[in-house]
Amino acid sequence: MRIAQRLSYGLLGAPLAMAALPVYIHAPKLYGDELGLGLTLTGLILLLSRAVDTLQDPWLGRLADLAQHRRGGWGVLVALATGLLLIAYVALFNPPVAAGGWLGIWLAISLILVYTAHSALNITYLAWGARASEHSHERTRLVAYREGFALLGVILASLLPMLFVEWFGLAQGWWWFSVLFCCVLIPAVWLLMSKAPLTQLVSNATESDMLQPLRYRPFRRLATLFLLNGLAVAIAATLSLFYIADVLKLEAASGYLLAIYFVSGACSLPLWLSLSKRVGRPMTWLVGSLVAIGGFVWAIQLGAGDLVPFAMICLMSGAALGADLAMPAAIATDLIPESERDRTASYFGIWSLINKLVLALAAGLSLPLLSGFGYQPGDTAGLGALAIFYAGVPCVIKLFSAGLLLRWRPSLEVQNAN
Repeated sequence: MRIAQRLSYGLLGAPLAMAALPVYIHAPKLYGDELGLGLTLTGLILLLSRAVDTLQDPWLGRLADLAQHRRGGWGVLVALATGLLLIAYVALFNPPVAAGGWLGIWLAISLILVYTAHSALNITYLAWGARASEHSHERTRLVAYREGFALLGVILASLLPMLFVEWFGLAQGWWWFSVLFCCVLIPAVWLLMSKAPLTQLVSNATESDMLQPLRYRPFRRLATLFLLNGLAVAIAATLSLFYIADVLKLEAASGYLLAIYFVSGACSLPLWLSLSKRVGRPMTWLVGSLVAIGGFVWAIQLGAGDLVPFAMICLMSGAALGADLAMPAAIATDLIPESERDRTASYFGIWSLINKLVLALAAGLSLPLLSGFGYQPGDTAGLGALAIFYAGVPCVIKLFSAGLLLRWRPSLEVQNAN
């Protein structure tokens, strides 16, 4: 496969990541703090919106599997999802002047529309990559291109909102970021549809049901690991801006600290891919998990002004990010049996459901629990609880996930030998 084709596939990872990161990092703080909706109501809306959204992901995967057997079906689905995502994303980060319940209703509707459009596009995109080549190593390269561009999108999404708000103010800053997102998404979708490779299908996807992937034990085990690992990462991501602002007192440097984390992840990606060729993808993921725990747990003991120590933590834990991003998706792609290659969207529908579930649990549970422990943004109370929830709880979850990964590693490597 030519590099141009890999680039045409991978580029869409950038705007999809640009869409996702602000939704679960910036939206809670934007609505819960800056717009005055409150942490408890914001967390509840995030939880309920994600709960509604997760129910539809297997259906969207099934829809994509059925659409691919109609001429131009995937193209129509991608185009509709792209249009809806553009409209809903602008609405989410540019709410009208409102207060109380009306602002909450606007948040709920905008979130559900963003989630639906993003899921439909992302599930089809992941399934596209699984069908782009018949060779395992080539599919892994495509995952690397996709996650590499996703990291670029994450870096842009972590830096630009802060800079735009600083330059243009809160309302205009998010408006210009939304415009930029639209300008990146449209050409990326066009390149995917016109230039990215896609293998032909020879069978019919109507023979199995939506939950068929979970009846396959290796994939079910991988899904469990993905849920646990994702929950740990999502809790830390949800609380990161609160931790930086109130524990470290470094709110002005938040964008730069997040950029260090994600740039470190991008730079480490080739190293993890190289290691996976030697020891296998599950073992590489395990090593990455242990590196993440060893680098991140120290954040519990930091305090106001600890810029350099936290930057080092971002650098080390970010280096483990490449393994977290590339290995689970690569394992999932290879675990799909050859007889199920025409049903890849159903597998990634389950994958997307899990990803959303952990984000919902992270925001919907951690924010109200922190409020119950006495933490409120900008106050000095509850900072110890914030540090424990931010760094301690994710490390414990990740350690448990690593233990299961070590135990289940042989079954996850069966399909990865080729």
